[in-house]
Amino acid sequence: MKKTLQIGGALLGLLLLLAGGYVLYLQLTYYRIPDHQHLAVKNAQQRVLKVNHAYTATTYNVGFGAYNSKYSFFMDTGESKQGKKTRGKYGTARSKAAVLKSTRFVIKEIKKQRPDFALFQEIDTNSTRSFHVNQVKMVEAAFPHLAGVFASNFHSAYLIVPPTNPHGKVRSGLLTLSCFKISSAERRKYPVSSHFIEKFVDLDRAFTVLTLPVNNGKQLILINSHMSAYDKGGKMRAAQLKLLTTVMKKEAAAGNYVIVGGDFNHALGKGIMTHFKTNQKVPSWVSKLTQADLPKNFRIVKADNYWTTPTVRGTDTAYHPGKTYTTVVDGFIVSKNVSAVAHNLQTNFAETDHNPVRLTFKLKGTD
Repeated sequence: MKKTLQIGGALLGLLLLLAGGYVLYLQLTYYRIPDHQHLAVKNAQQRVLKVNHAYTATTYNVGFGAYNSKYSFFMDTGESKQGKKTRGKYGTARSKAAVLKSTRFVIKEIKKQRPDFALFQEIDTNSTRSFHVNQVKMVEAAFPHLAGVFASNFHSAYLIVPPTNPHGKVRSGLLTLSCFKISSAERRKYPVSSHFIEKFVDLDRAFTVLTLPVNNGKQLILINSHMSAYDKGGKMRAAQLKLLTTVMKKEAAAGNYVIVGGDFNHALGKGIMTHFKTNQKVPSWVSKLTQADLPKNFRIVKADNYWTTPTVRGTDTAYHPGKTYTTVVDGFIVSKNVSAVAHNLQTNFAETDHNPVRLTFKLKGTD
């Protein structure tokens, strides 16, 4: 009996030592990328934007190549209207082949649109979760005629959760492609949680600010944004929105054109949070963003099929049309000197947990 207790004590001590060592590893490898980071522009273009000409832009959260219709994610939780609680299973994509298939699907869908600008979120470069497939390189190679700007917004140490399928090391971010000249590109750091656990799984949320010259002497400020999702109480998202709107107001006050695109992780508008048919309650990761939250002279561009085509699904389970929770969190916000219409592109969540959105816009001028 004594020997058994000694063995048990030794094993417990070993487990505590390993746990302490892992926590120390996480803490020592944790860092934040500084604010106002200058970003390199690959494959620079020379064409300059013109006023009163129609252009197109797309935004697409590619979900690191994991989210086919059968996929569920370990951090996502939900609850049915009957009270049954659900949680996703996986920390990584199901296979490297699945990641390649998903990435090729994303490329095909965006190529169909032939956009002048393409914004991507949650796109990996070298991550355990996506089997080290460099999605950024694949996408850039598929659009050799476009300039490219990449910014990191998720660079974690090796995460051992969930234990049966660890998320691992992550290198991911925001990719923006452009047919037109980019005179400067900057990464802005969103505020994120400093909570001991949360800070390791919601690293370095950010948005990129691209400045593009226009032929009337003004500039287009194109912003690619991905706000936090797992933010209980919405404190961080409120702080993030405050920073984003401060930048928007400053640029508009300078007379520039402003377009913000991306995954806002907020239901965009009143009513859409509970509009689509589902057997689930509204998940905790969904907040609401309405016109009242925006600065004066900015507007959310609601798609022409806003009420019929959602842009995101819950990933606490596989996708079941009419049962899985869906809403609209992806899209664009524009300043008053930009005329724009949008359309949510229907993919039925075949290879990602998001649908892309296309924006058609003009920069208003006097000629």
